[in-house]
Amino acid sequence: MATSKTLSTSAPETEQGTHVFRIVGYSQQTGLGKPIRSGKFSVGGHKWVAFLYPVVSKFPNGIDEHHQVAGVAMGPKSAKARASCKLRLINQRTGLAFSVHKAAPREFSHDNAPMEWTITVIKQPRIPEVKSFPNIEVPPSDIALHLPSCWKKRREWDITFSVGGKNIGAHKMVLAIRSPVFKAELYGPMREEGTEPIVVKDVQPDVFRVLLHFIYTDSLPPLEDLEEDDRNEIIRHLLVAAVRYAMERLKLMCQIILCENLSIQTVATTLALADQHHCDMLKDACIEFMACSSVMDAVEATQGYKNLKRTCPSVVVEALEKISRFRNG
Repeated sequence: MATSKTLSTSAPETEQGTHVFRIVGYSQQTGLGKPIRSGKFSVGGHKWVAFLYPVVSKFPNGIDEHHQVAGVAMGPKSAKARASCKLRLINQRTGLAFSVHKAAPREFSHDNAPMEWTITVIKQPRIPEVKSFPNIEVPPSDIALHLPSCWKKRREWDITFSVGGKNIGAHKMVLAIRSPVFKAELYGPMREEGTEPIVVKDVQPDVFRVLLHFIYTDSLPPLEDLEEDDRNEIIRHLLVAAVRYAMERLKLMCQIILCENLSIQTVATTLALADQHHCDMLKDACIEFMACSSVMDAVEATQGYKNLKRTCPSVVVEALEKISRFRNG
């Protein structure tokens, strides 16, 4: 499923300006009792004026205290801005600041006179630009292509099996990853060092190749070229191999195929196989197939059913009991 991710950021813009207001003849100007004003200067698109204003504080004891108020004013009268200010007083001899005063951001208009001279105008943020994260596409997994090709490279095989008199090669690590039984046989304490090829009994060469095909591809090879009876026979033997090597997924796949291909001639043989290898779902499917009143008589006439009665009479009894319950239910 394709997804996208975007990002935008909103942040206020600021513009800062510093105006140096040098006062010559300070004592003479303060004696006039009027504000000392700077020239107009621009910051953030607005006009500003710095000033010193003489203030006299009168106390009850008759002593007057004279001091100056420093500030900035903005014009024209209709203008408004949000800004913060900073005032630094410079030592004429050293050139260093000996007093710094800052004021937090506030609304300025023509009538306001905050106490600072260095001005930072805070503007409205621009509409943020939306940026897209790069759309990185991951190709589909191709491990299913590499493993089968690996199996075909005979020079890279590191294990050989003798199956029905035929040598079949593979890779020990791949087999051990896919089957706990192969792992124990090839890497466990019971392994036989230097004994090759490893003889595999009771498995047909064609079935063992299908087993290896599943190990390397996690799927079954095409079997359409075989006759139906031959295909079902391979699947029955493959089920036995899946049980032997503890490959549960393959075991389930074989059961599904056998369930889909039940017939009057095969159902009794398949039932015996399912009971022997504890395939409960396949066993129930066989009994349900036999429970059909139109086929039971035909099933009882098959050689497979006769063999089932002789070798596994308890299975026949169990099947007949379930069939009776199915019909009465």
